[in-house]
Amino acid sequence: MSKIIASAAIRGAYKIVGRAETALADALAKYGPQQPIEFPNTGYYLPVIYGISGMKAQKLGDLPPILHRAKSLLPPHPTDRVWLPYLGHALDAGMATLFADEIIEIIKYLEDPVPYTISENCPDDGNFWLGAADDVIMRKRGIEFVDGTAPGFAACVGACPTNEIAVKIARELQEKNLYVFMSADTHGRSMAEQLKEEGVQMGWETRLVPFGKDITATVFSLGFATRAAMSFGGVKPGDYSRILKYNKNRIFAFVLALGEVDDEKYAQAAGAINYGFPVIADTDIPQILPTGICTYEHVVSRIPHDKIVSKAVEVRGLKVAVHKVPVPVAYGPAFEGERVRKEDTYVEMGGTKTPAFEFVTMREMHEIEDGQITVVGPEIDDVEPESRLPLGIVCEVAGRQFQSDFESILERQIHRYLNEAQGVFHMGQRDINWVRISKEAKQKGFKLHHLGDIIHAKLHADYAAILDKVKVTIYTKEEDVLAWREIARKAYHFRDERIGSLTDEGVDTYYSCTLCQSFAPNHVCVITPERSGLCGAYNWLDGKAAHQIDPTGPNQPISKGEVLDAAKGQWSGVNEFIFKTSRQTIERFNAYSIMEDPMTSCGCFECISGVLPMANAIMTVNREFTGMTPSGMKFSTLAGTVGGGLQTPGFTGHSKHYIGSAKFISAEGGLLRVAWMPKALKEELRPMLERRGKELGVENLYDLIADEEIATTEEEVIEFMTRVNHPALSLPPLF
Repeated sequence: MSKIIASAAIRGAYKIVGRAETALADALAKYGPQQPIEFPNTGYYLPVIYGISGMKAQKLGDLPPILHRAKSLLPPHPTDRVWLPYLGHALDAGMATLFADEIIEIIKYLEDPVPYTISENCPDDGNFWLGAADDVIMRKRGIEFVDGTAPGFAACVGACPTNEIAVKIARELQEKNLYVFMSADTHGRSMAEQLKEEGVQMGWETRLVPFGKDITATVFSLGFATRAAMSFGGVKPGDYSRILKYNKNRIFAFVLALGEVDDEKYAQAAGAINYGFPVIADTDIPQILPTGICTYEHVVSRIPHDKIVSKAVEVRGLKVAVHKVPVPVAYGPAFEGERVRKEDTYVEMGGTKTPAFEFVTMREMHEIEDGQITVVGPEIDDVEPESRLPLGIVCEVAGRQFQSDFESILERQIHRYLNEAQGVFHMGQRDINWVRISKEAKQKGFKLHHLGDIIHAKLHADYAAILDKVKVTIYTKEEDVLAWREIARKAYHFRDERIGSLTDEGVDTYYSCTLCQSFAPNHVCVITPERSGLCGAYNWLDGKAAHQIDPTGPNQPISKGEVLDAAKGQWSGVNEFIFKTSRQTIERFNAYSIMEDPMTSCGCFECISGVLPMANAIMTVNREFTGMTPSGMKFSTLAGTVGGGLQTPGFTGHSKHYIGSAKFISAEGGLLRVAWMPKALKEELRPMLERRGKELGVENLYDLIADEEIATTEEEVIEFMTRVNHPALSLPPLF
């Protein structure tokens, strides 16, 4: 490593560690050693410290040993000795810096007011710094790293010379589907403040995440990466070697050093290089070009702003696939969470205001012309600002390999496709869809026919293996919309009846999903007609279609083979497949049992079910719930127990939809065994719970399931179960 960079990094580490020492001494004097500490809603404590050292920090009194550990990592100060050009000392200084960063940042959460807004997205007014991501965000966003929707992240440190350059860099990163984590400042200005001044929406939904203005907030990027290794990769806390290798090989991140690089920024850069994350700078700082810790170069400098993103992608070895869509606005997954406010809306369609629907239907090859996009009725230029229109989207598709079962799969993609256009908001599907197009998008030339252009381009890009032709017609006259909506509703009903009639016993083939093996190498998800994927994004038909689209992809057919245990859901063919595909680590599993050889989980699950042994019952908790469960563990702690490709008897990860399946933990009594779930989840599932209750002969089942307002401990759950005579009381013992 360059003598200049190493010396600067070590000097910076001494400064940050010194700050941490002062902040900790002041906090101990003010609050005492028993003061609880935590980043909000996380079971990973201070994640870099916990992941690298295995040390848990739950109260202020836990921090002095951690500070001592950080100080022990500091090499001799550059002024104390002749420096040798050796990488290891600077890397140690970088890790000491990250430990000190977390100590400084956790103490900030004791301040009143807390310097960060506890939110997933930045508020329009007031404090917009988001601070540490909680475990709900981690799991929701982590899925995108698993399935490739987000190929990596850029940690942007400092500020650009102008607001215009900041916006251009942010947009280019978004268009490459990368997350943008922002921290620190340059001469009092930060990139996040530059974006805010230009009216750019920030937050996790738009992938522009302002962590904090202090240089120490840079650690939140590394904390996110560390948790990815523990949460999705099953790496144990304290196994620092595997955590760092995991990030180098699986989390494709890099640092953009924007503006002047001082000693503290050099120290943060050294910390990031430990993870295999290279640094790309726009200023003239010494370069470190030989490979070693990073895949390619470690530090590359003097990169012009119009080339800095592409250079960073090259240096990190990141493969970014971007399909160009013929629209006059920016396009990509980063815009999916963008909001279009009422006052910014040029035209609004659907929702509760006007009739609307979207419908994909199969045609014969000779019946349609590929690429034919038609608007029947008023175009956007024909209406005044803030107008409302009816909306009917009819997408006719044809292909020699296409099947009618795939119609609903393609139809579900319309929501994502349209939302990824900057300035377009889409919600709902079928006949409850709602679309807004912003004034800014209209000003850039966006028209209603571009909705069809998007659908046409994306369907061909994603489903070329089964599609040959796509025709889209946009209807904006009410009489046309109403007439077509009736045709669509009949098709919706037919599909529901079709998928509802599929059972596990009625098919000979299931489908695997190994998307998550990029993060959890031993996990195999097996999708059946009555058990959807753990993440909730894939059902059996999705798996079938995905295999036809990509025969060598993550969704492979599994021949069931001989039935070994019908009640527990075990088949010889499935066992053979998972043993081979899990790298010979999982010999068998039972699809319908929580107690004996349950299915493995990667960490992407929507819900976790776990046994309450004294209650002879089961609780189910969803990832959005951040409170304590009757098991004595929060969702994040449960996820650490169940995730990472582990097989944990008594616990299982699954989708929300699976709760309504007749096969849901049916080996242990199914839904009648569930005694507790969060109130929000219970309300969300109320129609299903009431329907299934009637089918199971317990019409008031919804009222018999406790929530956090009724019980927070297992003893309180038992008391409630006894009072209401819960059906689990009469079921056979779980143990």
